[in-house]
Amino acid sequence: MSGNARFEDRTDAGQALAAMLHGRTKPTTDDVVFETQALCRQFGDAGTRVDALRDVGLSILQGEFIVLLGPSGSGKSTLLNILGGLDVPTSGSVRYRGLELSQADEATLTRYRREHVGFVFQFYNLISSLTARENVQLATELVASPMDATSALAMVGLDGRQDHFPSQLSGGEQQRVAIARAIAKRPDCLLCDEPTGALDVQTGRQVLEALARVNRELGTTTVVITHNASIGRMADRVVRLRDGRIEGIDANARKVGASELDW
Repeated sequence: MSGNARFEDRTDAGQALAAMLHGRTKPTTDDVVFETQALCRQFGDAGTRVDALRDVGLSILQGEFIVLLGPSGSGKSTLLNILGGLDVPTSGSVRYRGLELSQADEATLTRYRREHVGFVFQFYNLISSLTARENVQLATELVASPMDATSALAMVGLDGRQDHFPSQLSGGEQQRVAIARAIAKRPDCLLCDEPTGALDVQTGRQVLEALARVNRELGTTTVVITHNASIGRMADRVVRLRDGRIEGIDANARKVGASELDW
């Protein structure tokens, strides 16, 4: 398939997604990547119980760029961890393309995380003794048909830095290596927990543009946690959480580029 054909396919997919998000068409079962129903997560016992999530119902569509927005303690990370198979709900349902994650055993969840999910966290967790390329190659060993590490680094704008060690890279460059490592598995979805939380504005924009490019060009369903309302302007939809509940969901009529953000 030619590069132009791939671009046209992604453009068509983006138009179809926009039509569903703005109510012009209805999503089919194949369009839904994640679906939660009456999702609850409690921590502690009866005397010290904390309701981290309460009755959360949410559908996330193929190719969406979603921002989970809310203050600390609103339930953002708990929801992301459940979507990623790192945690299980106390009650309710969470499905990934028909797979009921809440009832899956640990072997199934491990396979799900390895084959379908890429994670990006606030702290980069790179191995200091390995180059950028070698850090990415670690992830490629986990799956059958990975992306070439050099190609993954080029996708995030680091094709000229692949032989540098983490200590030779800025914070933003290290975070982009972490993104390249996540996408090298060719995951269906990319789950990002405060990926710009430790970065300044300009560096944060570079990281967000890398995430947007992955979503736009690869069609990877992307979920980003943030407490920064400005970042929500680049999403297809913003899911606002407070006290463990979904307070509201807003679809953006126009998504802005990361270069237009300020905070």
